[in-house]
Amino acid sequence: MNEMTQQSHAHAVVWIDHLVAKVFGIGLTGVSATAVHAHLASEHLHHKANTIGDGRVQADATFLARVSEAVSGCSDLLVIGPGIEKAELTQYLKAERPDLNLHVGPSDHPTDAEIVALGRKRFRLGGER
Repeated sequence: MNEMTQQSHAHAVVWIDHLVAKVFGIGLTGVSATAVHAHLASEHLHHKANTIGDGRVQADATFLARVSEAVSGCSDLLVIGPGIEKAELTQYLKAERPDLNLHVGPSDHPTDAEIVALGRKRFRLGGER
């Protein structure tokens, strides 16, 4: 997957966690895939005990904006993922893109093919009529 390739499909699925957002643009003619990576000081959300601070790694302030940019060409978006990042992205997109038709669902760690299948089912593309 490429970092930050703008989607050209009207429908997209974003699987997001604290490290990466996998963006799949889905259309009748195919699928395009993009990955947007968070720029964190550490891959772990927590650091050692008995250190100064709340114990959490500082979040990447530009992550959600870069994910939003990656889906700027779509009108329907399904956001899935295992943690709170999907809720944060949904809130961000509601504020930044009120015209966007948002769908949110839970998901653990599916394969890329399973993510695309969820999108095809949600948007009734392909054999799902």
